Order: sequence, then structure tokens, then C-alpha cells
Amino acid sequence: MPASTASRNLVPLIAAALLAIGLVLAGWFAAGGMKHLRIADRFVVVKGSAEQIVEADRVVWPLPHSVGGNDLAQVQRELDANTAVIRRFFVDAGFDADDIMVSPPSLEDRWAWAYGDNRPAERFRYSTTVTLRTDDVPKALEVLRRSGELVSKGVMIGEGSAPEFDYTRLNDIKPGLIAEATAAARDSAVQFAKDSGSRLGGIRSANQGVVSIDDRDQSSPQVKRVRVVTTVQYFLRD
Repeated sequence: MPASTASRNLVPLIAAALLAIGLVLAGWFAAGGMKHLRIADRFVVVKGSAEQIVEADRVVWPLPHSVGGNDLAQVQRELDANTAVIRRFFVDAGFDADDIMVSPPSLEDRWAWAYGDNRPAERFRYSTTVTLRTDDVPKALEVLRRSGELVSKGVMIGEGSAPEFDYTRLNDIKPGLIAEATAAARDSAVQFAKDSGSRLGGIRSANQGVVSIDDRDQSSPQVKRVRVVTTVQYFLRD
């Protein structure tokens, strides 16, 4: 047989062999890929939480007050006098002048929108807000218990006078709470894997979730509950 004819006969054989090898490799890779997909498709979603009770380290206490009357000059004098009473109340309690802020006063002419017999008895309503902002929460609580003294001195405190207590050192405790919550989530995942006859794999995804700061109860708003919830997805192995 001539050499050229033999070469032509080998070409189909080589092509067929390469095709067979390719099919075998494709099947092997496909099987491995399907196995990977089956493994990747099996996972569990768990949540973990951690809490800590803390004391508020800042308080903002607004004291809105107002006076009314028909003589504008008299109304202004009374408002200034009441503002001075509130400022003196805080200063005598030991707070610095920088801790006390007074908002610009607001004047309302109640006759401007009234007609005929619908006019209110008092034409002018003059109001402002004196706000205490301090990090000395224990002292603020002590003064808060004596706030009735202002009423006895003729200061009419309006709505919105509830103090707001804040906790500002969240970053100091947040890492520890996240670690505790994540450990709790893993414990739940381990138990789930055990109950389902699987083994726990690596982390598929993780979400820190929400960090919340709430009052522990209604009667003690200066005591806060800090809560962290984490959501973690773990792979499951056979």
C-alpha cells in the first residue's frame, strides 16, 4: 500500500480516537461539575443573636414652655423670665452653661386667623425650648425627679418634654456581640447538620444583620438593651 494511501486511512482513525477521548473527558468533567453543583446546592440558613444590657451615657432633655397674653411686651418679659428660671434650675443642679441651649423663640398671633367672636381670649402665644444636653446621666436623673419645682415657680412645661437617653459607645461592644451571635449561629448549623446526617461545610454567605438599641423597659429608659442578629449560610457535606 502506498504511503500516501496509508496516511489517508490513519486520519479517520485519529479523528475517531480524539473524538472518543473528548467524549470521555467531557463526561468526566460533567460528572465532576454535577457533583459540585449538588454540593453547592445543599446549604442551611441559620440565625444567631446576642444581647447586652448597658447604661445610657448621654441624655438630651428638652423643656418647651410658653406664655400667652394680649400685651406683646409683657408676654416677652414673662417668657424671658421663665427661661431664666429653667436655666437657673439646671445651673444650681451643677450643670455647666455650655450644657444648656435655648432655641429661638416663636411668636404666634392667634388673632391673625380668627374672625369676629371666634377670637381667643389671649392674642399672643410666645414659646421657646430650653434643652439640657449632658453626659452626666445620673445627675440628670436626679434633676428630672425634681422637675415639679419648675411648675411651682409658674413655668408651664409643654408637650415634648420627655428626655431622650442615648448609648454612644456601640463600637466598643459591637465586635464582641457580633462574635457571640456568629458563634450561636454556627452552633445551630452544627446541630442541624447532625440531625440531617450531614457534615457542616464552609460559609456560603454571611450577613451581620441589624443592630438595635432599645429601652430595657418603659420605667427605666436610661437602661438600654443592645441586640445583634447575624444570618449565616453554611454548606452541607455528605
